[in-house]
Amino acid sequence: MITRQLSLGTRMLVPDPLGEGVNCLLLRKLGSSHFRPHLQIQQSSSTRHTPVPPVRPELQGVQPESRVALGSRQGSLLGTGLPSHAPGALARVAGGQGAAPPGGSTAAEEREEGSSLEALAAQAAVSLVAYQTSTNWVTLGLPPRTCSPVSCLLALRETHPYYDLQVKVLRARNIRGTDLLSKADCYVQLWLPTASPSPTQTRTVANCSDPEWNEVFHYQIHGAVKNVLELTLYDKDVLGSDQLSLLLFDLRSLRPGQPHRHTFLLDRQDSQELQVEFVLEKSQVPASEVITNGVLVVQPCLRIQGTLGGDERAPHRDYVKADQGWNGLPSEGVDFLSLEVFKHRGYRQIQLAVPGAYEKPQLLPLKYPVEQSLPSTFTFHVNPVLSSSLDIELWEKLMVLQGQEVTLSVKAEMSSGDLDLRLGFDLCDGEQEFLDKRKQVVSKALQKVLGLSEAPDSGQVPVVAVLGSGGGTRAMSSLYGSLAGLQELGFLDTVTYLSGVSGSTWCISTIYKNPTWSQVALQGPMECAQARVCSSKMGALSKEQLQYYAQELGVRESSGHSVSLIDLWGLLIEYFLYQEENAAKLSDQQEAVSQGQNPYPIYASVNVRTNISGEDFAEWCEFTPYEVGFPKYGAYVPTELFSSEFFMGRLLKLRPEPRICYLQGVWGSAFAASLDEIFLKTAGLSLGFLDSHRGSVDITDDCQKLQQPDPARLRTRLFTPQGPFSQAVLDICTSRFTSAETFNFTRGLCLHKDYVAGREFVAWKDTHPDAFPNELTPMKDCLYLVDGGFAINSPFPLALLPQRAVDLILSFDYSLDAPFEVLQMTEKYCRDRGIPFPKIEVCPGDLEEPRECYLFAEAEDPRSPIVLHFPLVNHTFRTHLAPVVERQTAEEKAFGDFVISGPDTPYGMMNFTYKPEEFDRLVALSRYNVLNNAETLRGALCLALDRRQAGG
Repeated sequence: MITRQLSLGTRMLVPDPLGEGVNCLLLRKLGSSHFRPHLQIQQSSSTRHTPVPPVRPELQGVQPESRVALGSRQGSLLGTGLPSHAPGALARVAGGQGAAPPGGSTAAEEREEGSSLEALAAQAAVSLVAYQTSTNWVTLGLPPRTCSPVSCLLALRETHPYYDLQVKVLRARNIRGTDLLSKADCYVQLWLPTASPSPTQTRTVANCSDPEWNEVFHYQIHGAVKNVLELTLYDKDVLGSDQLSLLLFDLRSLRPGQPHRHTFLLDRQDSQELQVEFVLEKSQVPASEVITNGVLVVQPCLRIQGTLGGDERAPHRDYVKADQGWNGLPSEGVDFLSLEVFKHRGYRQIQLAVPGAYEKPQLLPLKYPVEQSLPSTFTFHVNPVLSSSLDIELWEKLMVLQGQEVTLSVKAEMSSGDLDLRLGFDLCDGEQEFLDKRKQVVSKALQKVLGLSEAPDSGQVPVVAVLGSGGGTRAMSSLYGSLAGLQELGFLDTVTYLSGVSGSTWCISTIYKNPTWSQVALQGPMECAQARVCSSKMGALSKEQLQYYAQELGVRESSGHSVSLIDLWGLLIEYFLYQEENAAKLSDQQEAVSQGQNPYPIYASVNVRTNISGEDFAEWCEFTPYEVGFPKYGAYVPTELFSSEFFMGRLLKLRPEPRICYLQGVWGSAFAASLDEIFLKTAGLSLGFLDSHRGSVDITDDCQKLQQPDPARLRTRLFTPQGPFSQAVLDICTSRFTSAETFNFTRGLCLHKDYVAGREFVAWKDTHPDAFPNELTPMKDCLYLVDGGFAINSPFPLALLPQRAVDLILSFDYSLDAPFEVLQMTEKYCRDRGIPFPKIEVCPGDLEEPRECYLFAEAEDPRSPIVLHFPLVNHTFRTHLAPVVERQTAEEKAFGDFVISGPDTPYGMMNFTYKPEEFDRLVALSRYNVLNNAETLRGALCLALDRRQAGG
């Protein structure tokens, strides 16, 4: 091996006529507070050499401590999880002056080899320029923490140490493989996504029930985040690998300086087990500050920028792309910025990739187009905790650029402490300002509707929320009637929040086009809605409309969005509601709440998994004129930036705010259901046979002896799959093939080490997805936002947030059956999370024939909201034209004599067109049910006001 140590910025001409050399630029984050770039070059000893040209003038001032070293990489790779026994193809530079890397050469040895570098210029040139950039951990500009609340209203800063973790996979015992004619061919895969960009694995031990590996893997972990190591045992086959078991081990179980050998039981019946040894030590890397709200952690983001230049005069030849990685592993499993050169469509290109970075591998042209005057540029954003080193590499089997000079300039810098998303559990400034103004409106309205001698103090008025359920066109039409009834009674001005899911959002988003809608009669908007609902929808499939859809979806796709059926559905809704292009955006509705003149609109959606029922796992996402975000995580982005790309809390790519029709498609995407959910909603039963195909989750936790009980530690869980056939059955029956992918603005954030104590998490249920932090939303590339009705068919979870302090909820349920289901599901939701909510108790007779209105309240717990629930029923409306006014004429009786539900109902979910009489009946019924219960409404308002005043 020929090596030479050079100052950074030296131009070297590197030949490789046989395609055996490797050229790489290594950028490593050292234990100090600076980021020092290093250049490494490894070449074949059979090549000739020429003298190295002098340092370029512009680089004369570069510090000599940033140096070039050559040699082979040995030992473990901290932060990557690579095994320490892996033979090295590259040198790892330690960064200290005068010290050679393991397996490398000293400066004296390199001086002896200097005369042999005489033939380099004869064949190829590679000029690499790097800039040393200070990367001290950013000062966040936030007050120091004095306590450690679990869920902070505002994001604070915490200082946590780094730890060096050594994981030694020892052996397994009594392993039963999947092959009938031979024993298992076992290997273990290790995956720690908070410390490594990709999984690593042991070697395979063939045909053995008791394999031994004794392989060591190294990680550097940060103390602020929840670190859960996944150990997966595989049986390797010719066509793939069968997963035998998956272990999830919370590293919080370990204590620094206390080596621990743990035996994980894989099957108690057969005494199958896996033995692993852990050693955790405090790292020499200085402790660092992070931004956190007690649930999410934001770390500084490393941005790598560079330019790539080439020489057009180079002769044209073919290049091969190497696919060989570290010791036979795929290249994406190694912790470096890889650079590959190959021929593509008649010109040369270089591929650069950073494992763990937000950006995908980037292809850059090596030969500029004639009209291009600037060199190609590239940018990568990566978590420096994930990737402690970054390399640029030309692979061994690569035909190097003969006769061509390549200039690669690289600059690395750390992000500032400023975030482009809001991290916290308090209300945003826009909503806070709205509340200050709305309280004045509510105070005056309360005096009027309750007949008070004077207006209540604005600081003691109750917070009232109106919630509209899902139900497609039926829910949209009915909500018009309910709001008209509230307006007629004067109660609409006492309402602070107006929220809905599915069809109710179509009504709300339409009326908010008028900034003063609640201050004028709703007759006009209702007539407009009737004209749209009762018109033919065949025009939606006209040639002109189809061309319009294709054009709009093409524009959306060209802007970087992942186009789906939900986007097409949004355009169809646009036609149904407006029959013309609607340029409105959600942020436009800020005008409608700027003076507190209308209730504050909250549109609900849920983020789901593509293969898990919405009732089993759904994360509520709220859309408001000012922000879009997840109350569960305390993460919000401005509404204008919802479609933009974020990583680690920073805005990477600004995209235009989507038109509201696309959001209406998401809010009302009831068709984005799996086969299992379709059977559950239509037949009332799920596909029971799927239970036999699901894997099992068992608790194999005996770590209590290591420490005192720790409520924030996740118990060790063992997942045992059923096999590939069962997985295929589950995929078919539980996948949402029509769900849309949306940019995940929480991507790159980590879960706090104590996140399980957050109110919105039910990780205490060991099998709940909340107990699997590596699979939660911040670890995902995209969001899957669908109709909130997949979880609860009314947005109760958003109204019940403690920061909103809602006193009275007016619940309008427009479902055709199960009139109390949303209340019962909400009660369970609140019970699991310790949220105050009244107990829902109804008589059997009410289940068969529900009344028009029900009041639920907890006298003993004033923290629990008062709930006034209005099912969609035709009870006294059938015989009464108005409260205490009976129907007289045959026409009046015929108008009121109709059935809401039933096999022949015109109000089914899939019916988007009503006859004028059908629309008028539905609106009139909803309005009447409110008017007929005016005294109950006043009583609930009085009770809410009394509670608020009593509480100060």
